[in-house]
Amino acid sequence: MKKIISLAVLSALVAGCMDGTNSDYAGYGYDGMEEEQLNVGEGLNANAYLMAAAPKYYVGSAYKIEDVQYIPTEDLTYNQTGVAGIIPTELNGSKTSDGEIFDSNQLVATSKTLPLPSIARVTNLDNGNAVVVRINNRGPFVNTRIMDLSKAAAQEIGLVNQARVQVQVLGPESLAVKKATLGETAEKPAEPEAEKVCTDSANAQPSAAGDYTVQVAAVYSEDNANALSKEMAQYGDAVVVREADMYKVRFNNLDAQGARRIIDRLRSDKGMAPGLLKSGRWVNADSI
Repeated sequence: MKKIISLAVLSALVAGCMDGTNSDYAGYGYDGMEEEQLNVGEGLNANAYLMAAAPKYYVGSAYKIEDVQYIPTEDLTYNQTGVAGIIPTELNGSKTSDGEIFDSNQLVATSKTLPLPSIARVTNLDNGNAVVVRINNRGPFVNTRIMDLSKAAAQEIGLVNQARVQVQVLGPESLAVKKATLGETAEKPAEPEAEKVCTDSANAQPSAAGDYTVQVAAVYSEDNANALSKEMAQYGDAVVVREADMYKVRFNNLDAQGARRIIDRLRSDKGMAPGLLKSGRWVNADSI
């Protein structure tokens, strides 16, 4: 069975084990951060469930599983391709990382790094079928897959075992479900502020001039962003850019070759799923 080690609160994981919480059942679940859990109300239809408030809004800190590091981020522009599988129905009734109860008949999915809950559109690239899912659990902790779907969601897109998919976070819907969970009134996000570099890495290598930007993470903590930018110095000139109330760790002014190199190294070395912008617009990270 896989061992889950939080980089932030190891004692919370120990506490979870002591009270009987299963933190790594079948490669899913908590990434080491433990909080008070509540049950989700029953009797919701599928559409209502997708947008219902969760027991808690959960992002979590960076964590490691079998020496692979994962860094959860609040990224409403997430758009990645990769392999998806199916969550075992044997997990029915188990608790998810945001405190819900897993039901394989609901349109739900897992993610290693996205906020919980988030709403995303998942498209089966083999047949073009798409489904909107609620992401409410961590996993799968298998590097060959970026997401697993419930049985119901898999059936919607004709996924039998595994398939290559595109996962696109739906920003307005994810923001709405976050605010519902936090007990806030949903509102339109503020327009981004002009980009401002907060810090950079003294030992970074010069970046090649170009139209591409690789984004490593988007977080609310400036200290966390600065720490991550220093860690990224080995890959290039990492900077922290502030937009509205978020701090984004980025490699700017890259050509296609430089962007591809950084993306590939972050995936292989850190197990990350960096985003890619071209001339300020989000594009698929595998398009170059």
